[in-house]
Amino acid sequence: MSQKKGIRIALLSLHGLIRGENLELGRDEDTGGQTKYVVELARALAERPDVARVDLITRQIIDDRVSDDYAQPEESIGNNAYIIRIPFGPRRYLYKTKLWPYMEVFVDQCLNYFQRNRAVPDIIHGHYADAGYGGAQLARLLGIPFVFTGHSLGRVKKERLIESGVAQKKIESNYRITRRIEAEEFALETCSLIITSTHQEVRQQYEKYDHYIPERMEVIPPGVNLESFHPPREDDEEPEIAQKINLFFDDPSKPMIVAMARPDERKNLERLVLTYGESPQLQREANLVLIMGSRTDIREMPSGQRAVLNNILTLIDVYDLYGKVAYPKHHRSDDVPEIYRMITRNRGVFINPAMTEPFGLTLLEAAASGVPIVATNDGGPSDIIANCKNGILIDPFDTDSIEKALLRALTEPETWNEWSRTGYDNVHKYYSWQRHAERYIRDVNEVLDVFKSSPSITNRKKTRPLTGVDRIVIADIDNTLTGNDEAMREFFDLLENTETGVGFGIATGRRFEEVMRLMDEHHLPQPEVIITSVGTEMYYGKNLTPDASWRKHIDFRWEPEKVRAALDSIKGLYPQEEHEQSTYKISYGIDFSESPSVATIRRILRENGIRVKVIVSLGMFLDIIPARAGSGLCIRHMAFKWGFPLEHILVAGDSGNDEEMLAGNTLGVVVGNYSKELEKLRKYPRIFFAEKEHAAGIVEGIEYYNFLDKIQIPNDRNVEPEQSE
Repeated sequence: MSQKKGIRIALLSLHGLIRGENLELGRDEDTGGQTKYVVELARALAERPDVARVDLITRQIIDDRVSDDYAQPEESIGNNAYIIRIPFGPRRYLYKTKLWPYMEVFVDQCLNYFQRNRAVPDIIHGHYADAGYGGAQLARLLGIPFVFTGHSLGRVKKERLIESGVAQKKIESNYRITRRIEAEEFALETCSLIITSTHQEVRQQYEKYDHYIPERMEVIPPGVNLESFHPPREDDEEPEIAQKINLFFDDPSKPMIVAMARPDERKNLERLVLTYGESPQLQREANLVLIMGSRTDIREMPSGQRAVLNNILTLIDVYDLYGKVAYPKHHRSDDVPEIYRMITRNRGVFINPAMTEPFGLTLLEAAASGVPIVATNDGGPSDIIANCKNGILIDPFDTDSIEKALLRALTEPETWNEWSRTGYDNVHKYYSWQRHAERYIRDVNEVLDVFKSSPSITNRKKTRPLTGVDRIVIADIDNTLTGNDEAMREFFDLLENTETGVGFGIATGRRFEEVMRLMDEHHLPQPEVIITSVGTEMYYGKNLTPDASWRKHIDFRWEPEKVRAALDSIKGLYPQEEHEQSTYKISYGIDFSESPSVATIRRILRENGIRVKVIVSLGMFLDIIPARAGSGLCIRHMAFKWGFPLEHILVAGDSGNDEEMLAGNTLGVVVGNYSKELEKLRKYPRIFFAEKEHAAGIVEGIEYYNFLDKIQIPNDRNVEPEQSE
């Protein structure tokens, strides 16, 4: 492991197939430009003298359908740059929409990695919504800054799908769009810096979010690998991919119109083929090349891609474009630079006709190769063409606009020459990875300066005060532990009579003083740990010593007076009695027949610049706590601090304020008398829904996991659960 001095950066990109070489771009919708972006970003950052190490953290995949490369726990991709693969969820490859039930497990597995390797980063940067959520959770727990890049955003996707006629129910089913948008809001609320590629993203995408704060947004265009992408040279040999493409053509000498995208409806390839088919002049001037990823059998492709490809083949047949259109079945990633050079050599044009394009990395690659471009007027291409002055924007829904732009590039030699030259010059000026990394580190250092006064779990001495305890059961009091005195006595007898070093803990929304009263009232034994006030306070050991480091950790940016000023006057919210309030918990009763929705309450807080957690329980209580607090993070803080395996912690609860601590690598038990707020956890891994109620349900869970002997985890499935929002 490198001893180089400097900051340590963790980039998170959890979906897709990521490796250092021969990226499988276009294999499916999860293996697009983002995978290339994060690999090249990692390399560029690691080259800087002020960066000690960059870890690109992704998901470990063990699946006969994909390469063994994705199963390797660690892969070096350059000096001080590594891909780290963390196992979570099923071992096989899953699309990003299937990953949501496993995100808490990812957080716990990533913490295990950091602890095991003493590799806690100085900053975490999450890419896309899933890594945005996971990275934000890690950053809150570790007390380090979080950077977010959305790449594409759920609210925008939802709007466009609705506009194209897709039913909202289908959008929810296919894309888990509500979960994705919630994750993006969570990431935006947590992050100290948002890095975008274009000004369009800032103006038209992020501003749709409640946590849109322009001051935290920086537009830093990505770079392009200028070693691979360059104009053709006189001594170049004809590449192998050229032979495959030319086999399609009656006249291979004609210029090429090239589009490179997976067969996805949003990429608008069907309209491009339609435009070409209806234009005899385009057919006379150029051949059309469609680079649509690699496929083995059309019948085995995802249904959406299969439908698009079949429609394209139908259009080729309808317009009798045989001999004029190429659509090679396979290409390697190292064929891509050669394809661009083929376009330059025969004075063709590259087109990106997508309905929407967040950035457009292929446009930079084309520019670096001396290729003029035609691109959609939606998204990133506007910035690219404004900077590089190497092409023209089109309306992707207007065939006349597409045809005229292509003909201008193909039939005006001086225009082609000008676009080729200025594109090559300006892409070096505006889009180098060295330039990107320089601006990135400048902004990151500013964020790190702000966090210098923030307590970090990284620097805390890891002591373990629970001597003799090998595992621990942590339960809520009200309606989980209590409610059936006979079952509660059975539970405590079970713990007392076991030979295993098992401890007992309490996690509750109540204040510490209330917990002490209830313990006396119900004659409860002394717990090893008590978590009170919805995960804002923690005490452990015989003397119930408060965890001062946890209090310092969650105090960061906690502004209770601002919370009260924003919420006290809202109709339907009623401050609870004084004994329900605490230093880090503001509690209300809530009457939803009069009050705004929880989403509206969150928005009110955000509009007032207040970063907090909002927790609803039993449909009638509303707790506001610091953003870094919560029972789940509190338990993970305890485990990380002591080096306690999360698999040796069984947690039991019954209501919404228990949700956070139930998910993840701990062993969760939902007792039979649970509140409907927890129903969404039913199909999640490592959460057992007991049939018996109250403490009897905890005993049932202990038996289910064989928790007092050799622990077993029957519900740690290798299949994805049905998902519900």
